[in-house]
Amino acid sequence: MYRANEQRYDKMIYNRVGDSGLKLSAIGMGLWNNFGSVDAYATQKAIIHQAFDLGITYFDLANNYGPEPGSAEENFGKMLATDLKPYRDELVIASKAGYVMWPGPYGNWGSRKSIIASADQSLRRTGLDYFDIFYSHRADPATNPEETALALDQLVREGKTLYVGLSNYSGAQIKVMSAIFREHHTPFIIDQPRYNLLNRDVEADVFPELVAEKKCAVSFSSLCQGLLTNKYLKGIPQDSRANKATIPFLHPAQVAQTLGTIKQLNAVAANRNQSLAQMALAWNLRQPAIASVLIGASRPEQVLANVAALDNVAFSEEELAQIEAILAAQPAIDWNAK
Repeated sequence: MYRANEQRYDKMIYNRVGDSGLKLSAIGMGLWNNFGSVDAYATQKAIIHQAFDLGITYFDLANNYGPEPGSAEENFGKMLATDLKPYRDELVIASKAGYVMWPGPYGNWGSRKSIIASADQSLRRTGLDYFDIFYSHRADPATNPEETALALDQLVREGKTLYVGLSNYSGAQIKVMSAIFREHHTPFIIDQPRYNLLNRDVEADVFPELVAEKKCAVSFSSLCQGLLTNKYLKGIPQDSRANKATIPFLHPAQVAQTLGTIKQLNAVAANRNQSLAQMALAWNLRQPAIASVLIGASRPEQVLANVAALDNVAFSEEELAQIEAILAAQPAIDWNAK
């Protein structure tokens, strides 16, 4: 029977989410990959146990996480019903709706129909009474923002989520949604953008809007699908995401485009006595708008190594200047490369 580490809160950093009362662990556990029906359940449990034992309290899901879609929620739900049941009130559990989930016109995007139905399905899969945070996973260009916002508001009023968030929204879209949430007193507290050393567009767009609205972000793809680790420094391993057919978001061409930059960043990390992954996570956390950075893992040891990033989150002016110079020299990356 699993018993959580009694010292789990001793070293983890907890950051307040904007002007809300909620705090998130500075490192959050993302269940996008490695927690689906195609992955070993025993390994999944070992990863989640390791994360919680290190003080990670934020666990990030979505309706379509798997593969198969929905299976990550189902697997996490099994853990919530057994190992994690005594600790439910120590966890912040999030899910999302907005990407394609079931056939027909209602299993996608941000209509009231889709948001409410998806949230109900996610609650059934996880066995939860409520989520701590429920996100609109992406802006719907064909649905009035007020409809999506009021669907999220309805989830709060029905007790299905405590807080709401947005993900993959632009700064302008966040501003529009924030005004609607403010009018209806909806507890919108957080945005989830893609952000890492190689993806920085949100610095000029999303982050200023979040700061102005007194909200925070939790970054996903914090290690750029593994590019910002030592995995690709000597080529592309057979078991890497760049070679994994079920994860069509990283391709060999992108590894080739960034190899020189990654090697230089790795040298800066070594001088900080960190791995490249640890420095990349710490670099994200330097942003005042970021409350938590999401990590993924395929084995427990990766969680342990990534949480060690919190041992050194400070950067000297010289280090920041070095990193900026390296990134400025990086040619534009074709993220659509196949």
